[in-house]
Amino acid sequence: SVAEEGKSVLFVGTKKQAQEVVRAAADACGMFNVTTRWLGGTLTNAQTIRQSIRRMRQLQTTEKNAGALSVHKKEAASMRRELDKLERNLSGIADMAQLPGAVFIVDLMCEANAVAEARRLGIPIVAIVDTNCDPDLVDYVIPGNDDSMRSIKLVTDCIARVAKDASDSYSRRAAEEQRRADAERAAAKASADASGAPLEKPRRSTRTRAATERGDDEAHKRARQSETRRNTARAAAEAIAARAKAAETVAAPAPAEAPAEAPAPAEAPAQ
Repeated sequence: SVAEEGKSVLFVGTKKQAQEVVRAAADACGMFNVTTRWLGGTLTNAQTIRQSIRRMRQLQTTEKNAGALSVHKKEAASMRRELDKLERNLSGIADMAQLPGAVFIVDLMCEANAVAEARRLGIPIVAIVDTNCDPDLVDYVIPGNDDSMRSIKLVTDCIARVAKDASDSYSRRAAEEQRRADAERAAAKASADASGAPLEKPRRSTRTRAATERGDDEAHKRARQSETRRNTARAAAEAIAARAKAAETVAAPAPAEAPAEAPAPAEAPAQ
């Protein structure tokens, strides 16, 4: 079920009898593996592990491009030892960008740190449990001998085969869904070209649609706030202009009245 959901399975087996078997099984099903040493924090401190992986990639790129790690012999020898150590411990999980969906462990006694980290993060554990191990630490118990190479190979190959079949099923289902989506888009485009109607936008996921709706709401809210501010500023400007006009009207002097006409001179008395 984990592999059918597109998640990865981490194979862990660092004891001598299990190293080659676990590595081969993980490579056969395209999963990740830890077969030399479990570095503390491989799951719980993935950020630091990613930094070490970037350092390993950097050294590999330098060696590939320049042909040597350094022109100085002593520095080149030191960098070679560092690169060998990083490749030995991290090559199996170099491409693991996310936490695995499940962990398969060969020996619980040897991989106590891996068990503790997986339980802390809530990652399901599938393990071969011998009589000297505590089965309560494991989510899916496989009773068996974890010291015999033949026993380890039998169980590990079964796990790898199931994981590969489930992963292939997920890949086929994803490819089929992609082809169906491409066919629907092509049909919609052909129909739109024939009718002259605009193309229908592709359907978005619920999360994308919700994010877009939130963005639209925020945009509308900002537009309304901007419109309100503009209206307030316009009303304030009109009020200021009205008060200034009223002040000018009050300050202007009243026009003087026209002088009254002088009385007409009286007629001279007749002699």
